[in-house]
Amino acid sequence: MALAIKAEGIFKTFRSGWMGRKQKMVLKGIDLQIEEGEIFGILGPNGAGKTTLLSILSTLLFPDQGKIQILGMDGLRDGHRVRAKVNISSGNANFLWSLTVKENLHFYGMLYGLNGKHRAEKIKALIKLFNLEEHQDVSFDRLSTGIKQRLSLAKSLINDPAVLFLDEPTVGLDPSVSTTIREQIRLIQKERKMTVLLTTHNMKEAEYLCDRIAFLKNGEILITGTTKTLKRMTRMGDVLKIEFMGTILEDELLRAEGVINYGISGNLCEIIVDDLERRLGNVVALLSQGGAQIKKITLGQTDLEEVFLEFTKNTDSNLGLCH
Repeated sequence: MALAIKAEGIFKTFRSGWMGRKQKMVLKGIDLQIEEGEIFGILGPNGAGKTTLLSILSTLLFPDQGKIQILGMDGLRDGHRVRAKVNISSGNANFLWSLTVKENLHFYGMLYGLNGKHRAEKIKALIKLFNLEEHQDVSFDRLSTGIKQRLSLAKSLINDPAVLFLDEPTVGLDPSVSTTIREQIRLIQKERKMTVLLTTHNMKEAEYLCDRIAFLKNGEILITGTTKTLKRMTRMGDVLKIEFMGTILEDELLRAEGVINYGISGNLCEIIVDDLERRLGNVVALLSQGGAQIKKITLGQTDLEEVFLEFTKNTDSNLGLCH
């Protein structure tokens, strides 16, 4: 699979105060590889460096040190060419306040060199895609936060980008609006086969949208991998609690596909699996074949927040990196 984004050794320090004497290193040697057509999430708390990293990868900000390739182009030397192929949407949408939704889209369409007829057709399609018809003649300053965010996403597709950067796409939105936005992102990415890089501190959002995830803390990537991989590494997969009678063949249980760990106390067996939906039937069948009579099954799932907290307990752990 070809790489859409490749970053090596990205450092960034911000200076403030008299003569720039105060320094804060925001990014500390970031390495990242993102495949074409992938939804990749950068997950971390506020102040971790997520927005700074996204700004650098989208060529809006220069790093102090490091190399960037976007779609095979040098992100530092060929920024103009890169920007023609990418776009960005921020969770804190900021547009020309006196222009309407349609006028703002026309403005950005002109910036990307779209001609009159093509631009009008494109904007009409985007307004329909994001259900902005009844808001298209409303000025930006009169829009709700959710509508502003839908406008921001519409703008980000104006040039049919091959790579889409999303910075906290649902921050500050009501849960129902957030769900709608996430569903639109997923649908659009699937239809257009774009590469999407998003930042978020919302664990549920990352788990719902992303193929792979990087945990970012204090300017450093702690770990990279799929949700299932990260759960397996922390031995924090989904949980099956089974009340039984009889005997469980422990050797066979431990060898069963997808079983990460297990424990038996009296007539209660607690089994950790990598994927609850895929493994439930096989585990139950295995226990039954061994002679155990199952009385009750309780299902539980580990969420990404628990995995993140496990990694951040000790950033010097020996878990290493999983790319």
